[in-house]
Amino acid sequence: MKQSEKRNLTMVMDLYELTMANGYFNSGDKESRVAFDVFYRKNPDKGGFAIFAGLEQIIEYIESLRFEEEDIAYLRSLNIFTDDFLAYLKDFTFRGDIYAFPEGTIMYPNEPIITVVAPLIDAQLVETAILALVNHQSLVATKTRRIVRAAAGKAVADFGARRAHNMDAAVYGARAAYIGGAVGTATVLAGQMFDIPVSGTMAHSWIMYYQDEFEAFKTYAENYPDSTTLLVDTYDTLNSGIPNAIRTAKEVLEPMGKRLKGVRIDSGDLAYLSNKVREMLDEAGLEDCKIIVSNSLDEHTIRSLNNQKAKIDSYGVGERLITGASSEFSGDKISLLGAVYKIVAVEENGEFKPRIKISGNVEKITNPGLKKVYRIYDENGKAIADLLAKAEEDIDLTKDFRFVNPEMPWKNQYFTNCTAKNLQQKIFENGKLVYKIPSIHEIRDYVRQQLETEIWEEEQRFHNPHKHFMDMTPDYYEMKMNLLYDLRE
Repeated sequence: MKQSEKRNLTMVMDLYELTMANGYFNSGDKESRVAFDVFYRKNPDKGGFAIFAGLEQIIEYIESLRFEEEDIAYLRSLNIFTDDFLAYLKDFTFRGDIYAFPEGTIMYPNEPIITVVAPLIDAQLVETAILALVNHQSLVATKTRRIVRAAAGKAVADFGARRAHNMDAAVYGARAAYIGGAVGTATVLAGQMFDIPVSGTMAHSWIMYYQDEFEAFKTYAENYPDSTTLLVDTYDTLNSGIPNAIRTAKEVLEPMGKRLKGVRIDSGDLAYLSNKVREMLDEAGLEDCKIIVSNSLDEHTIRSLNNQKAKIDSYGVGERLITGASSEFSGDKISLLGAVYKIVAVEENGEFKPRIKISGNVEKITNPGLKKVYRIYDENGKAIADLLAKAEEDIDLTKDFRFVNPEMPWKNQYFTNCTAKNLQQKIFENGKLVYKIPSIHEIRDYVRQQLETEIWEEEQRFHNPHKHFMDMTPDYYEMKMNLLYDLRE
């Protein structure tokens, strides 16, 4: 299949999802209902939180689920599926319920970001696509927020398309970066698809094409007099680039009644150069000309530049943003969110019975059963913990409420003068969308509002952030412990 041909994203699945579905079908279990949770175990970069992104694309994927004739033909060619199962796939559509956090929600390890309650085959076939969408966009949104926080109010733009893992990663990474707080992107398709502001000027090749640097700057300014930003480090930033930029401002733009909007530095000692450039621009009467820098930036280099009082107005961030790359300071060797998809309940005689995965690694023991996830707020509106409760439980915070910290279950602890918000919302009901999809601008604002008003500053530290507590109601904790006791060797 050529890249230009239309792809059916239904086929983005691991083969074992189809082999299991085939087995369930042949065993007569295709209508059994189950529940799966999507959650992750560790925050990227040893941070204090992550940002949930990608829900809109999950919705598009679920609504488009279908197997085309050529898909069925390919599956038949593998010689591992029965004809009855392949005939069943011809008319397949998703029939289940999906619950999820609103996109942009600040999230923490081991809580169900998404819950799929559906017939067994339906729930099994969507695993890979859901995880791919959550893992990628949530990672990039989270990394971008770290970079934006380090920039301390200065603009951060996504310059990363050419360093992305592929073209889809560039486009959807730009979407996630905007959700995380970037002011825009250089990726044109992302701007077109998602209504993200786009920006960009020139490459070094533009300047190298012309006989000299001033001719290149002059030609560019004549073409874009209202938005002239010049790349000044092709030859010599201080001895050539900035003098020619100033000359362009004086000889080309000012006679047109225009101002030089900015200069960009893409190499060298950015702190030193930006300070010298600022002096030169100011002496030339270009105090309003902005200084933009790029070149393998991340949250730590940006924070260092700010600490050095570099005269920088905005940052263009490329590979470290679009790939969500872990910093050398985090100690992590790879960048990932690591969301997983685990069965938590099976319907038996009309009632969902909890299932639990146990492991020799304590952190891999799952939280079983259908459940609610509450965010608990103190009287000042700060989120002090998240709380897992059984699906049928109603919690009453009008009085002191006892909870269990699973890491210290012997302690007698209470929420006092607190309020709660149920984080999961119904997205699909019987395969039909019942959720109003917010705009990307609303999602971005939601992220900002949470971090500014609800989430503790201590959780937003880069190093040794405060741990957000994941507590349980006594009934939920007892149910989990009973399952572990019953499954003991």
